[in-house]
Amino acid sequence: MALGRILGYARVSTQDQKLELQIDALKGAGVEDRDIFKEKITGSKKERPALDKLLEYAEPGDTIVVWKLDRMGRSIRHLIELMEHFKEKNIAFVSIKENIDTSSATGKLIFNIFASLSEFERDMIIERTKAGLEAARARGNKGGRPKKDAEAIKRALKLYHSKEYSIKDITKMTGVSKATLYRNLD
Repeated sequence: MALGRILGYARVSTQDQKLELQIDALKGAGVEDRDIFKEKITGSKKERPALDKLLEYAEPGDTIVVWKLDRMGRSIRHLIELMEHFKEKNIAFVSIKENIDTSSATGKLIFNIFASLSEFERDMIIERTKAGLEAARARGNKGGRPKKDAEAIKRALKLYHSKEYSIKDITKMTGVSKATLYRNLD
């Protein structure tokens, strides 16, 4: 581990879950209780106040410790963004369960492999999307939403201008959405 403070982050997804297992593991890794940032919030939430406080509090030379990788990041991409942030700020990162320590050469290698896999995955998605669009175009598909029947829109506009029907009634009778109706009013 790097020089400086050893800071911990513990998170559980629901109020019913307990933080004790993680806190005990963090203490075992040398984190003082006062330096453990704790929260009970789902990992999919972008806003995580305790994590944000930890990121603000951490200084160059500090080490951030978590029990498991999934406690820290919402996704591989988010984890990699955090690792890049730590690298820029000269903050080491340790995951106890996965035995990762970015202050070591092996830990850096593992995260570079994760970053490469994430970039590869992103590139593959882009390639598949382009290939799919090209194949669709070759079959004559233009893409996008199919155009609404012009006659149905004309009928909806006529009903609207008659002022006898509500928008809800017009959308039910014609199948033209409220947004399409308003867009065609101009």
